[in-house]
Amino acid sequence: MMGNEFFNVLNVSELKNYYQDQYFKLQWVDQEKLSKQKGYEFVKRGIDIVGGTVGLVLASPIMAYVAYKIRQEEPGSPVVFAQTRVGRNGKTFTMYKFRSMCVDAEEKLAALMAQNEVDGAMFKMKEDPRVTKIGKMIRRTSLDELPQLLNVVKGDMSLIGPRPPLEREVAEYTPHDMQRLLVKPGCSGLWQVSGRNEVGFEEMVDFDVEYIKNRSILNDIKIILKTVKVMIKPNGAY
Repeated sequence: MMGNEFFNVLNVSELKNYYQDQYFKLQWVDQEKLSKQKGYEFVKRGIDIVGGTVGLVLASPIMAYVAYKIRQEEPGSPVVFAQTRVGRNGKTFTMYKFRSMCVDAEEKLAALMAQNEVDGAMFKMKEDPRVTKIGKMIRRTSLDELPQLLNVVKGDMSLIGPRPPLEREVAEYTPHDMQRLLVKPGCSGLWQVSGRNEVGFEEMVDFDVEYIKNRSILNDIKIILKTVKVMIKPNGAY
């Protein structure tokens, strides 16, 4: 199951049948409690609009420099990479990033899948041959994510939340993993400030579920501050 189908049928009894004896070992989000967080959602959206707009203005010189370096390394190539991602409740949207890989990176992915260094529904490779010279720098410092502030202002994403997965990744999700899609995806989250690529897929899901269960404006602000620290002193991004 994936996308909206999952959210239409998800209930405790089905999950218990699915996991049997493992059910009580996993973390589950109280969806009734989640649906009552209207005040939090309202304030969070306000912070996203203001923060995203201010962020775009302040980061514009850096974004212009990154765009210049990308174009300098590969003249005539696109600067921004647009990709379909899965958001809240399985809704898809177009996510923007600075292009950090060669133009035909997606076509080359199949040949590299056997070298995936992360377990679960996610692909990560420390020495990915598709990454460009400038790409290594902007991925390490997370500068490649700056265009996603546009997604935040548009409402596709939030400043803080689980990272938006690819459709092929969601196709491999278990009902437990699907909980990542119960909230709006974010530019940064608990996973990013807790080790990022040094953390496996299952641990990433645990971090995301933990965040969703304990969402608050205070926790969001703490993660934002930690994100700035991680951008200045990277902790495992590649």
